[in-house]
Amino acid sequence: MEEKMFTPGGMERLQATSDRENIPYPRGDGKVKLVNSEWLDRHLTDTNLTVIDVQPNIHDYIQEHVPGAVYLTEGVLRVSNRGFPGSYSPNACIQESFRRAGITADSPVVVYTGKGAFSGAGDGLGQTMMAYTLAKYGHNAVYILDGGIDAWKSEGRELSQDYPPVEPSDFTVEVRDDYPIGYEEFVRIKDNDDVVVLDARPAKVYEGKGPWRKAGHIPGAVNLPWKSLMHEANPARLKSNDELDMILEEHGVDRSKTVICSCGTGREATNEFVLLKWLYLYPNVRIYEGSFTEWVTYPDNPVVEGSDPRGARVETASAR
Repeated sequence: MEEKMFTPGGMERLQATSDRENIPYPRGDGKVKLVNSEWLDRHLTDTNLTVIDVQPNIHDYIQEHVPGAVYLTEGVLRVSNRGFPGSYSPNACIQESFRRAGITADSPVVVYTGKGAFSGAGDGLGQTMMAYTLAKYGHNAVYILDGGIDAWKSEGRELSQDYPPVEPSDFTVEVRDDYPIGYEEFVRIKDNDDVVVLDARPAKVYEGKGPWRKAGHIPGAVNLPWKSLMHEANPARLKSNDELDMILEEHGVDRSKTVICSCGTGREATNEFVLLKWLYLYPNVRIYEGSFTEWVTYPDNPVVEGSDPRGARVETASAR
């Protein structure tokens, strides 16, 4: 009976279930970990801790934020490059942004977002986007607040309207090039038997309802909507490990394979990259930052509409 229960990676994920009770989670020296509101409240006055507010609108931060938090919009992370709309900002820009926020590479930084109290906006992705970018550009101790500011508020914890005094840091960008996968390498390996490509977009977009010049998804990409991994009432809070384990099993996300996380512009994919690489400790995880937006800039690249990764159901229906 036990042999049937554990598909490849099942034992490791069950271990993660118990480890998640130990905050910061997971144990070890990974660049990104998960913390809860209770932990942050206890450590809020630590002199080496920086808290970064990534709420969707500056007015959300002005209205309310975790005491001592510095506002850093995720909008500084990407700019247009030769017309392509989703490129990361130049290293110097990212470096200066992190310096102004007082971030140092080896001191813990907690990132959070939420449903903006002023704007009403916010999808929960700001904190994984910021966490991934911090780690990619050289930070070594990034903490994500599970549930974001909405979890903090729901527990009746203190909020502030004060702006903390911040001394600029000497943060120096050191890019970790092994996290992203570029277009040419992606094309070369995406169809290999030992590779799983995930598409984190909503099912209707994956199937063909998106804004791109071509509808659908990259052939072979398996749809794993990022929101399916999060609590319905709070998209900044991960579901339980038991639920996550079941979802990953159902989608064939095998830890023995190379997993490539993709989406529309590379933002939604950060949610699944963070989960698999740092929280579930999958050994081979990459993120295709260009994602579907880059894929369809090449006119000859095929796309698939519908729910099947390779369009087999569509082709069968046509043959009939």
